Amino acid sequence: MNGTDLTAVLPLLILTVAAVVVMVAVCIRRSHLLAVWLTLAGLAGAFVSLWTVATVAPIQVTPLLVIDGYALFYMGLIIAATFVTVILAYGYMEKQQAYREELYVLILTAALGSAVMVASNHFVSFFLGLEVLSVALYAMNAYLCNRKLPLEAGIKYLVLAAVSAAFLLFGMALIYAQLGTLQFGQIASMLIGGVSYDKTLIYPGLALMITGIGFKLAVVPFHMWTPDVYEGAPAPVAAFVATVSKGGMVALLLRYFYETGAYRLHSVFLVFSIIAIASMIAGNLLALLQNNVKRILAYSSIAHLGYMLVAFLAGGDRAAEAVTFYLVAYFVTTLGTFGVVSVLSNGERDADSMDDYEGLFWRRPILAGVFTLMLLSLAGIPLTAGFVGKFFLIAAGTSASLYGLIFTLVVTSVVGLFYYLRIIVAIYKTPAEVVTTVPAALPALSRSGNLALAGLTVLLVWIGVYPGPMLDVIQHAVSTLRIF
Repeated sequence: MNGTDLTAVLPLLILTVAAVVVMVAVCIRRSHLLAVWLTLAGLAGAFVSLWTVATVAPIQVTPLLVIDGYALFYMGLIIAATFVTVILAYGYMEKQQAYREELYVLILTAALGSAVMVASNHFVSFFLGLEVLSVALYAMNAYLCNRKLPLEAGIKYLVLAAVSAAFLLFGMALIYAQLGTLQFGQIASMLIGGVSYDKTLIYPGLALMITGIGFKLAVVPFHMWTPDVYEGAPAPVAAFVATVSKGGMVALLLRYFYETGAYRLHSVFLVFSIIAIASMIAGNLLALLQNNVKRILAYSSIAHLGYMLVAFLAGGDRAAEAVTFYLVAYFVTTLGTFGVVSVLSNGERDADSMDDYEGLFWRRPILAGVFTLMLLSLAGIPLTAGFVGKFFLIAAGTSASLYGLIFTLVVTSVVGLFYYLRIIVAIYKTPAEVVTTVPAALPALSRSGNLALAGLTVLLVWIGVYPGPMLDVIQHAVSTLRIF
């Protein structure tokens, strides 16, 4: 590697160094505040370095990584979401009795793995990034080991992540056995360039890869782990899993299937269509049956990934822009919803019961307003980022005449509105209507949590009212993605 290559991977180097620095600092002196500041400084440095990297992009760094506008945008999105997660985690962990500082080493490591995934141009780098992310998430989900549910969440994620990794490896092996390469660009030239190949290994390989990716995205029928992990994991960790973890896989999904042209294969298109429809229907219907807010958000995330697949199947630049824009809106909204859960949680349990939100407006009116906006955005109500995101998804689907998928998206979105309204109705119940006794002493809201939620709310409304600047950035980023 030369100096240009090192400049190109500067964000990854900074994240690595930041994780090591925080780890060493914890060994020298235990200080929660110091660990947070070092973590935020590392994330800020990695984010700022993206502008330096842009001066040398696009560039191929070894056969493993490609640093282009697409990778830089997704790196920025992952780093920004991690920054917000750390801010939320600080207020949340201040209420816990467990050791706090090691969590930030895990968060930085997981962010590094996700950032490697979005820049991957090779199966080896993709799998390494995925495993760095997954191993950190095992510990993050079970971090509050003095509770039963976090331990259960960690074990379930460990088992199912290992199974999904096995499917991915077997799928990669079959594709390599047939094509003799692990690099996306070479696979594309063989699949699209008229080179004859035997489909008896390619199709099973793609099927196994779709299975592994499906587990990571938590789409039907690979969604079984999602509600239990979301419920058991600490609220900021659940926010990280729902955003950064899935965002890295969505970025890889777009790059791999678009750059190789695999999404154009009829069988692949059919499988993803079935997965999208099943995710939209099952995610919304199962959410109707839940009384736990974190489980509702878990099933809601399954439905939202189904929505994204509608645009993914449309193909082309417009589809990639729609998926990316919707992912940005999903990041902002999901971080906001779990942020509210985080700031309302205490040292004994997370505020994930519906009873915790009954009459919230009369006790925390501003927080209730923020939560309402986030839920309305998830439902796709106008003047929110979620509405604009769904508009772009439908526009992309319409351009490819995917009317069956669009119909399912619209109908299931209407169904989804019901369970969001259930939470909103509980929030605005008058004191006389509140049957369940809510603890009189609510946990004090941390300043860091308030600041994060305020920023997310402003961003939510700004993207919903004036999406132009964000769309321009996304269009520029996606233009560097080679779509066949």
